[in-house]
Amino acid sequence: MQHLDHDRLVFLALGESEADDGESTHLGTCALCRAEVASLQQVAGLGTETQGLADLPDPPEHIWQGIEAQVRAAEAGPLLTETRRHRVPEQADTTAAEQADTTTAAEQTFGAAAESTVTRLDPARRSRRGRRWSGWVATAVTAAAAAAVGVVGTVSVLRPDDPTPTPPPVVVASAPLAAYGATPPTAKGDARVFQDGQLHLHVANLPSVAGYYEVWLINPTTMEMFSVGTLGGGSDALLPLPPNVDLKTYSVVDVSAEQYDNNTRHSGDSLLRGSLTG
Repeated sequence: MQHLDHDRLVFLALGESEADDGESTHLGTCALCRAEVASLQQVAGLGTETQGLADLPDPPEHIWQGIEAQVRAAEAGPLLTETRRHRVPEQADTTAAEQADTTTAAEQTFGAAAESTVTRLDPARRSRRGRRWSGWVATAVTAAAAAAVGVVGTVSVLRPDDPTPTPPPVVVASAPLAAYGATPPTAKGDARVFQDGQLHLHVANLPSVAGYYEVWLINPTTMEMFSVGTLGGGSDALLPLPPNVDLKTYSVVDVSAEQYDNNTRHSGDSLLRGSLTG
């Protein structure tokens, strides 16, 4: 069976042109060419994910050396594409698995930069230049894709604007929060005070209320208290504490159910409480 030209499959996979009747019939009966188109479409789709990247660092020098070596080898030696197409049917059948492995490896590299390296052509230029996509051009495109992959890998390890990992915040006080009063016992939470003066709350299984949840710090001796802020719809909240707050005096963290009644005082309906230590 005469397979479709590899470069023609690249154009079809990237949507540069539509398959004619003969090509559509061949793709409907040839599993090898159909699988090749599917692989190219998949890696081309992956290549589009790199379009949003900006300000990338230069690729390592060995990437460019590899590009030059592949292009020189392709220009000096026989074309891989032509060699593959001229195999006798028996040889092509016995080596189909090997071809698939080799093609897939190259195409996976190709995909990461397909969108940025393949120039879109109008129909007239496609007809004039379609057959000029020789093996060394495909190799150059593949090598350029390898450079893009190398750059993306470099970015994932080292970003110019963030060269060092951010250390975790220092916790100066913490408290487990337990259900209070008539609150279902499955309700719970944790409170942590960071060194930068912020209170982090994580809550779970709070009962539904008609109003909203408010966070307080309470002096357990005098029962004086002040509001720190409100919880949103999520399970976590980061609330700023007043400067120079005395956490040894206002040591109780309280989460209450409040109504939209324009009353700024505690409702008396506490859901969770816990005492800070540290």
